[in-house]
Amino acid sequence: MGHSRWRAGALVAAAVLLAGTAVSCTDDGEGDGSGGKSGKSPATTPSSAPPDSPAASPSAGALPASVTGQLPVWRPCKAPADDPGADAPGGRWQCASIRAPLDYAKPDGETMAIALIRAEAKDEKRRIGSLVFNFGGPGASGVAVLPGFAEDFTQLNDRYDLVSFDPRGVAGSSSVVCRNDRETEASHRVDNTPDTAAEEKAFLADSAAFGAGCAQRSGKVLPHVSTANTARDMDLIRHVLGDAKLHYFGFSYGTELGGVYAHLFPKNVGRLVMDAVVDPTADFAGGARNQALGFQRALDNYFTSRGTGAKDGTAKVAALLKRLDGKPLPATPGRELTESLALTAVVFSLYSEERWPLLTEGLAAAERGDGTELLRLADSYNSRDAEGRYSTKSHSQRAISCADARARPTADDVKSRHLADFTRVSPVFGPYLAWDVAGWCAQWPVEGVWEKPEVSAKGAPPVLVIGTTGDPSTPYEGAQRMADGLGTGVGVLISSKGQNHGSYGFSPCVTRLVDAYLLGGKVPKSGTSCG
Repeated sequence: MGHSRWRAGALVAAAVLLAGTAVSCTDDGEGDGSGGKSGKSPATTPSSAPPDSPAASPSAGALPASVTGQLPVWRPCKAPADDPGADAPGGRWQCASIRAPLDYAKPDGETMAIALIRAEAKDEKRRIGSLVFNFGGPGASGVAVLPGFAEDFTQLNDRYDLVSFDPRGVAGSSSVVCRNDRETEASHRVDNTPDTAAEEKAFLADSAAFGAGCAQRSGKVLPHVSTANTARDMDLIRHVLGDAKLHYFGFSYGTELGGVYAHLFPKNVGRLVMDAVVDPTADFAGGARNQALGFQRALDNYFTSRGTGAKDGTAKVAALLKRLDGKPLPATPGRELTESLALTAVVFSLYSEERWPLLTEGLAAAERGDGTELLRLADSYNSRDAEGRYSTKSHSQRAISCADARARPTADDVKSRHLADFTRVSPVFGPYLAWDVAGWCAQWPVEGVWEKPEVSAKGAPPVLVIGTTGDPSTPYEGAQRMADGLGTGVGVLISSKGQNHGSYGFSPCVTRLVDAYLLGGKVPKSGTSCG
């Protein structure tokens, strides 16, 4: 399906503001038998079946003993190599690394490191097992993000080891790198809603340069960073952690990953929760259109809550963006707020109702001719620090998205099929997201594997699927479609009224239902609503 670059904001961006914690694993060797819990449930490898087919995974034969026999070696976490100034979490947090096949079609071949982090269950006698988290993106480092959100999972940590990982191609797991900081900074000056032939040429050239940079710097891993392969890694993680079943909590893109895992390994699913759910029925362009709908809905709700009126408020933002398209605003220290950066700031602010006051301040300052506040919000979303250094999260996101999506829309496709439609959906976000469809994977160096992810999970136990009515990035309708796609008796839909990207930790009702399910196995009735 389509993955706009905005998909990455999600909970990762919240961590930038709220947690400020980043760690990584320095042990990149194979586990040698210390520090893990026992358990030898079968880990498996694909055959020649389609990559999103169950036949490609559970019944295809065991991985080699050098892979299945690993046990993680848990050690104190250290700061990440790309951010030596960051603090390690310390305390109860431990990091490790395991090896997974680079190419699951060649399980005896080259391997790659998968970085892990955990905090062991506090009540060992009542321990259920491991609870594995993915925080979205794609491109989010679970090793970096989990410690910052651990307070939200305190009750779960009583009986679960809290575990997360860097998916393949991300941070400590053979991170995809496509360009340097100088090139990234320059890319933010490219007009992402081209109005002229020259702007269109520059936009497409930047996209091509990004793909070429990925091929040059990370070509070995690019063909192998698909969601299906990460799902196979999760089953390996389950195995080496000693768990007969995978207990899993996925947010945003992590819900797509969870759905693909349930499809590939339905008999290995334990208690599985999805929050801020991706629409599995949307193709590449459909995913971008969904985001145009979701962010416009959130912008309407924002202006309505402030008494401005959705129509008038949207017109004011559209007018600001038009002015910036012609002339960027000055911003300290010595930088400029472009149209694209201002739009990124608006998007970042809409991920959570708690950030709405930041948007109010930023828009007011921009109307006074100062782009500093909006630029600061855009920098937070883009993971840019005060020294001008960028994380590689967006590199990983694009690589994973394009490894998944088979579609390669062109600029002509956008102009003839999508631009007018997206603009009708949202005059603010539609043009950017329509052009994003052409810029994202059109000139990518490797092919994608599917039109849409397959999530049917016949034989799996009940899976909680949580949709938030005002979710800007993954609109509520996606949760309904995910619950249906998982299958009768599997997808259990919970509806939550709210204006955030996700509900756990925001809605006490949702939090109680999820905790009761994960800790006690209590499955709520599908269709349960949390006001």
